[in-house]
Amino acid sequence: MKSRVISAIIMVAIFVPFLLIGDLPFAIMMAVLAVGGLYELIKVRETKKKLPFIVKLFAYVMAVAFCMYNFDSIEFQSQFDYRVVAAILFLFLTPIVFVNDFEKYNFNDALFLIGSLLFIGLSFNLIVVARNFDITYIIYLLLITTITDTFALLTGMLVGKHKMCPKISPKKTWEGLIGGVFMGTFVATAFYFTVINSNTSLVFLIFTTAFLCLVGQLGDLVFSSIKRYYEVKDFSNLIPGHGGVLDRFDSLVFVAFAFILLKGILL
Repeated sequence: MKSRVISAIIMVAIFVPFLLIGDLPFAIMMAVLAVGGLYELIKVRETKKKLPFIVKLFAYVMAVAFCMYNFDSIEFQSQFDYRVVAAILFLFLTPIVFVNDFEKYNFNDALFLIGSLLFIGLSFNLIVVARNFDITYIIYLLLITTITDTFALLTGMLVGKHKMCPKISPKKTWEGLIGGVFMGTFVATAFYFTVINSNTSLVFLIFTTAFLCLVGQLGDLVFSSIKRYYEVKDFSNLIPGHGGVLDRFDSLVFVAFAFILLKGILL
């Protein structure tokens, strides 16, 4: 627990200045985290099968390109350039022919890399663009994930009895989910209503925030299922007591996707 608290303090001390500065420094930091997250996904994949170095290099380069795309825009847009997607398909499908060895690299490997890159790249790019649009929206999303995760853990430890998905995440309980969503909704709604927009419908905002809190917990479970499938405890040991990048950003990437779906209603 001590190492977990110390690591959390260090993470906050590093993350907050970049968040406040925004622009290029924040985009670079998120690009580094995106590469780290992609590395962790590839690493767990390689517990079952190694991938060629060149396609992994392509993946890391494209992850940076994803995060840096449109980073200086003042518009919160959900559109993306099809040329980037075309480049990804080209980079990961054509090596199948040149490698010419299905044991080393095949269509399933290509789809894994394409899916991982799109998932990680798009989610971290959304975080960058949202920060550039307005820092308050990033704080809103961070409150949703951190408060929900924290109180889900505390409530589960104190009164949790009924397991949610024991095969995926043995420690998660329905009581923890309720406690986390309740507190996450309360704190994040209060922040949005008092800081971002007090003219929005409070009832609608409460339900929307509660939905995002639930999505964050769903994201946590999805990433836990990946770890269970590959039989690893954490994605990496980068952050003592916390695991890796994806162990810390699992909820946020899902919330970012859900938020962009609702942006036309909330913004």
